[in-house]
Amino acid sequence: MSPAPALSLEAQELPKVVREFAPEWGIVLGSGLGALVDEVDAILALPYEEIPGLPVSTVAGHVGRFVFGRLGAVKVVMAQGRVHLYEGHPAEDVTAGVRCMAGFGVKKLILTNAAGTVNAAHPPGGWMMLSDHLNLTGTTPLLGGPNFIDMSAVYSRELRERFRALAVTEGITLHEGVYAGMLGPQYETPAEIRMLQRMGADAVGMSTVLEAIQARALGLEVAGFSCLTNWGAGLGQESLNHGEVLATGKEAGGQFIRLLKRVLE
Repeated sequence: MSPAPALSLEAQELPKVVREFAPEWGIVLGSGLGALVDEVDAILALPYEEIPGLPVSTVAGHVGRFVFGRLGAVKVVMAQGRVHLYEGHPAEDVTAGVRCMAGFGVKKLILTNAAGTVNAAHPPGGWMMLSDHLNLTGTTPLLGGPNFIDMSAVYSRELRERFRALAVTEGITLHEGVYAGMLGPQYETPAEIRMLQRMGADAVGMSTVLEAIQARALGLEVAGFSCLTNWGAGLGQESLNHGEVLATGKEAGGQFIRLLKRVLE
């Protein structure tokens, strides 16, 4: 198990409805994907600042709250926003939200992010399901002891099969590939993109990998998805900016909502 302590939820005066709700699924929403909460039949929104010890993001597009409710017939909690290493947080803080969701009762975790694509066969505007990742952040939430967690199947094969099959049924193009998690906050150089391609990466971003590591250490079943918002540096003609990431994420959200609803059914 991770040395990072679980948040002491029972000691905190959380609303009774939160303590009793016990969502099975948790969903972390990346940049530009916060509008997915509009699809939830919500019973409560809980700002991060109301949970002692839970850091709050300073990045545009990350509201910073948990939304509890039902997506179809399934009880879920959505994390609308996350914190990142590049904001100055240690790995333990970056993954506090995952530990918190596990404390709520979550057993299955869906991680989403906005990413640059470095694979010519995976153009911007679509979605990529993570088959594996490269942790290039230089850290881990498991620091502090011999926490030898098996990472040979970080992203659940069963969940990937379900998403893959239903994407075909729904006529949704769902790429699959390897996500490279970087420290940031600067975007990569063209030389770094070429390096990532040779290392086997298909997409690159600044989140997700530490959360996936923490979730597996807690025994959660994990699925990961990248909204491919832009070409990596040197692969496209336009300069990279966060506004483009937010706009593309918002536009592509509809497909993922449709697929997610089918999977939860």
